[in-house]
Amino acid sequence: MPKHRIALIGLGMAVTPHAKSALDLRERVEVAYVYSPSGERRARFAQQFPFPQCDRLETILEDGLVDIVAILTPPATHLELVRQCAQAGKHVLLEKPLEIKTARAEAIVAACREARVKLAIVLQNRHKPAVERLSALLRAGELGTLHGASALIRLWRPQSYYDEPGRGTLARDGGGVLLTQAIHTLDILLSLAGDASEVAAFATTTPIHRMECEDLVCAAVRWKSGALGVIEATTAAYPGAAERIELIGTRGTATLASTALDVRWNDGRRETLEPDGSSGGTGADPMAFPHDYHRSVWKDFLDAIDSGSEPRVNGEEGLRVHRLIDALLAASQARATVQLR
Repeated sequence: MPKHRIALIGLGMAVTPHAKSALDLRERVEVAYVYSPSGERRARFAQQFPFPQCDRLETILEDGLVDIVAILTPPATHLELVRQCAQAGKHVLLEKPLEIKTARAEAIVAACREARVKLAIVLQNRHKPAVERLSALLRAGELGTLHGASALIRLWRPQSYYDEPGRGTLARDGGGVLLTQAIHTLDILLSLAGDASEVAAFATTTPIHRMECEDLVCAAVRWKSGALGVIEATTAAYPGAAERIELIGTRGTATLASTALDVRWNDGRRETLEPDGSSGGTGADPMAFPHDYHRSVWKDFLDAIDSGSEPRVNGEEGLRVHRLIDALLAASQARATVQLR
């Protein structure tokens, strides 16, 4: 198949694994442009990656040979950028979260649908081999009926992380630990356990951080399947630990810990997958992980475009985790159980 000509929009912290993925996939993609309005960021990026640059978004929009854009900018900028790119006929790979509010996220999905372009959300942890293996076991009924599904997300971010202007604010990021960090693990949890029917939660900002939004959330969940679970998410747990998902079934129990998997069946059998050795971005360096899973996101997106199928995490899939996060925060604010549709 012919190569896709792609553009990377946004040259901040999120761009490096995408740039590395583009190099790995050079047989399928050609980077036509990288763009940031900041000349300083373009210069810094040029020291690492040999891709053509431009200083105008319009250059990308007006180039009819560019068919894919990756939007890697802060969440509050996503809706307008997606609208412009979709209207120009570009397929969109969008960094999580979709936007700062679910209504704006829904508008993104609608804009791509109306323009008949593909939309994929960068929730790359779905592509971890341990997650894929556990998903396969569940589809095959190997754990039996689920009765428990929980997530423990104990990360660490120093105050210097939140000192960057706009980080951890409603205006730029849309929220704190849930929408910025825990969204990855919650997305996996939803893909395994299905949607929630009701939640009760508490959210707070601890004295460990000076920030607008929450850095600690504790919740109880009833899943639509009838299973029960708990969710704990924080960026205040020094020095950070592997995110965990625990599933309890009638035939066995499974534990995901970052890139590791441990399945123990009630009849004594056991299956394990060893971790990949990276810290997974759980500590002070949020980018301390391999780019393998980003490369898998790109391959999945390219396959979807070439075959006319849907990406693994399309817009509708991405909205599921936004709605769960909304419910958790609403339950905390109301001090009441919140029902999900």
